[in-house]
Amino acid sequence: MADKDDLALCLRMLEHQEIIDYNGHASIRCEVGMFINVGSSQRSRLTADDICTIDLDGNLIEGKGKPPLEFHLHAGIYKSRPEVKAIIHAHPQWSTYLTMTGHDYLPVFAQGTLVHPVPVLDTPDSINSPEMSARLGGVMGDRPAALMKSHGAVTVGAHIKEAFVLINYLEENARRQYMALQIGSPYAFNAAESEAAHEKLWNQGLFQRTWDHFAAKLEDA
Repeated sequence: MADKDDLALCLRMLEHQEIIDYNGHASIRCEVGMFINVGSSQRSRLTADDICTIDLDGNLIEGKGKPPLEFHLHAGIYKSRPEVKAIIHAHPQWSTYLTMTGHDYLPVFAQGTLVHPVPVLDTPDSINSPEMSARLGGVMGDRPAALMKSHGAVTVGAHIKEAFVLINYLEENARRQYMALQIGSPYAFNAAESEAAHEKLWNQGLFQRTWDHFAAKLEDA
């Protein structure tokens, strides 16, 4: 199934880019609930066989293993936001440094404007219950991304490629912000500059090109 193949590829690319490691998960909404990677799967070698199907209460419908404990994160977003069709939760390095040190995420390069402003859940706790999922949802609202203090990040999209691209943009922006902070105060795009960048870069063709770029890098590795 194409959705499961894309989901597996997405997770392998995220692992190759060190946005996820032995943890992290991604999902795609389906008719009965969601496709999501099995919690025990090895992300660097993940295939469609490592994708299970669950309903929005976490009941296993099909698959060779159990979903990750944080499936509640995905379920809560899908229940409250019908426009969301795909979700990624990871523990990326650079954006987590910002939340560890109390630095706001600033739009310091054009692609980084697509997720700004990024709300922050003010706890490092895992999203492993409906209560925690509701708490995240209340902070995230209708935004495409959120950060969790000293924990990680989540992005959502109309499809898995969109969610994948946004978490890449978020993490690259955070890396540039972190590096700039080592030598001074980074320049942040103003409202007009952010709006112009958003209008130009929120583009499905560019999202596909970004996906293809990382897919080629993984293939060449």
